[in-house]
This record gives sequence, C-alpha cells and structure tokens, in this order.
Amino acid sequence: MIPKSKLTLAGGIIIDPVNKNQYQSDIYIEDGIIKKIGKNIKVKDAKIIAIKDKYIAPGFIDLHAHLREPGREDEETIKTGAYAALAGGFTKVCCMPNTEPPIDNEGVVKFILQESARAGYALVLPIGAATKGRRGEEISEIGNLVNAGIVAVSDDGNPISNPFVMRRVLEYSKIFNQLVISHCEVKTLSANGVMNEGIVSTRLGLRGIPDIAESAMVYEHILLADYTKSQLHVAHVSTKKSVEIIRWAKQQGIDITCETCPHYFSLTDEACSTFDTNYKVNPPLRTKTDVEAIKEALADGTIDALATDHAPHLASEKEVEFDLAPFGMIGLETAFSLGYEELVMKRYLDLIDYIAKLTVEPARILKLEPPLITIGKPANLVIFDTKIKWIYPKESIHSKSQNSPFIGKELKGKVLRVVMGEQLFEF
Repeated sequence: MIPKSKLTLAGGIIIDPVNKNQYQSDIYIEDGIIKKIGKNIKVKDAKIIAIKDKYIAPGFIDLHAHLREPGREDEETIKTGAYAALAGGFTKVCCMPNTEPPIDNEGVVKFILQESARAGYALVLPIGAATKGRRGEEISEIGNLVNAGIVAVSDDGNPISNPFVMRRVLEYSKIFNQLVISHCEVKTLSANGVMNEGIVSTRLGLRGIPDIAESAMVYEHILLADYTKSQLHVAHVSTKKSVEIIRWAKQQGIDITCETCPHYFSLTDEACSTFDTNYKVNPPLRTKTDVEAIKEALADGTIDALATDHAPHLASEKEVEFDLAPFGMIGLETAFSLGYEELVMKRYLDLIDYIAKLTVEPARILKLEPPLITIGKPANLVIFDTKIKWIYPKESIHSKSQNSPFIGKELKGKVLRVVMGEQLFEF
C-alpha cells in the first residue's frame, strides 16, 4: 500500500478573498486534497508546519508573462519561468504568444501544455496569437487554438493597429467565448521612442513615447468592443488618460477589464535618469501623476487585476546603450512584495482586496473557478509573511534571466512556501 501524504499547516491566518474574510485556522491536507479546516487539528503521522502569524491565501494567478519558449530558451524556459512564478506565489501563469514560432497553431499550444505538465511547477496557461504570426493582418484559427487549450487571444508586444482586423478578432473570439487581450500602442506615435515623453526624456536627450500612444488605442479598442459586444481586456495600463477612458467605459456598461503591473505604481520615468536599461519597459515608466492615477484606479476598482509582464532578457542584450536595449524586466519574484509595499502599506488597498487583485479578479477575467480554500478541493496555497524585510539577491533569482532593477533593493513582505497538491515548495 502506498503511504498517504499528510500535511498540517498549523496556526496560519487564512485569507478568503472570495468572501472577503480572514481567520486563524489549521489546514490539513491529505494526498493533495484539503481534508480539514479548523482549530487544533491533530492527525497521526502528519507533517506539521507551524505558521503562526503567517498568512495562507489561494495561489496567485498571473495574467501576463513572457516565458520565451519555444525559441528563446536562452532567456527563459517554461520550466524556469514556472519555478520563478512559484517563488513569487503564482500557481498559475499565462504565457504570452510572442515566442519563436508564435503561439498561433495547435502544435505550439500542445507543446507548452506538455512542457508545463513535465515541469510540475506553476500551471502554464497559453494565450494564443490573435493574428497569424502576430502580424495584425489575418486572424488566427482561433477555434483550433481554443480546442488545443488556450485561455485567451492576444498579439501582445504587437498592437492590432488595423481597426477592421481588430473588429474581426473581437467578433470571432466572441463565438468561442474567448477573452481578447489588447496591447494598446499607436506605433506611429511611439516609433523609435525609448521612454516616456516629457520633461525627463527631454533632459536626458532620449526619444520619448507620448502617453496618447497608449490611450488613443485604448479608446479605439473599447469602442470596437462595445460595437461588437465582445470581451476586451486591456494589458499593462500605465497612464492617467487610459485610466480615465476605462473608468468612463465601465460607467457606460461596456464589457471591459484591465490590468496594471507593479512597475507602473512603484517607479516613475525619473528612474531612467540612471540610464539603467532594466528600467526600459513598454509601455514606459510614466510620471508621478500617472503613478498616482494607477494607484487610485486600483483602489476604486477601475483597474481589475495585477499582472507581472515578466519579460526576461539576457545581460548581454541589456548591457548596451539605452536606445539599443530591448524593452522589459523580470517581475514574477518581486510582484507580491512591491504590491504589498505600495498598495497595502500605503493604504490604497487592504490586504484582502490586494490578494483579490492577484487571485479572484484574474480568475474571473479568465473564467476560471473562484479561488476558494475549502474542504474537498486540491491544495493550491501560498504562505507569506508581511513582516519580513528581505534583499532581492541576484544570486538567488529563480528566473533564467536577471534583468530586474530591484536587485539589491530591500523589499517588505515575502512568499515563504507554496503548496500545490502533494507538492510543498519552500523559498
């Protein structure tokens, strides 16, 4: 007889973001299934982990990450990205389709799902390319991609600039009840820009990307979504103007959701004054006014969810002139801490609402089951400590790439363990 796997998490504070509740309790897990929730649980031969004053929450869900495989396994692989996700508390991570080849056919979708299962870390959920080759010209075989296992469509990294094509993507995706994730960028406005257009870019002599390069397409795609009565999700919102447009759209009852990323509420374009290319992201870091608007939009629910936009690059790619470096920073392992510091400690969100931005809202947007911690369900848990201060060390990064501006910085709040079924991961 195979011995049972028995684990008791003792004395933790359970956060229930679905019902907006928190309470102290033990959780007993047997063979990966939650069997008991209550005080002073005693089970013979169970491994006991004492976590008094630590929090237990449903595993986080990242709506937006770049795992690079297939094609750029030198930067990241599904295995290394999924493990980095676990280190950040994410038990599900959506991978964007800008791989080589792109995720625009069934074969690539099946490959990603197979590699995710083989790795056994965070569950990787593929997002299919909205257009063939992500060229914005001809829509992909979305039905085939859905059957293969995608959870949404997007040309992220490339905006769908042709309104006729975007209309067709929205209409065709609606047939399959699929979410369309929009990378909003008017390329003719952002062309050759490397940072936010404004006082700082002028002072530094760097070519700017105006905020309307984002907000103009946000408005256009919202109108198309309203006209087609389709589901639209706006990726990586970074500007006050975009927030105002999205808030207006929601007030009109338009079916729209959106996300932002930690670097858009923790950094401003002043960071680029160091010429550190790890601050070069797309959309770019914006102004203090934009940062405040993002925080307020998270607080009032205009921005639904948090995502990382984890974008690995080699050191050799980033260690060049600012103009020549690729856009992007890694973010899976620092996201929770940055959000806790900037949103919870500064009182924009309470802890339960913050966790909801990482769990309930992404699940709702993706039409996944609500992330409940309940008896009879598989264990899918993250354990974290909000009191810990820690340094993000370069030598301990779990991602295959190390392009983060937060290396060596002190952060507050840390993921300690993740439980996925019978597996226990400690960080």
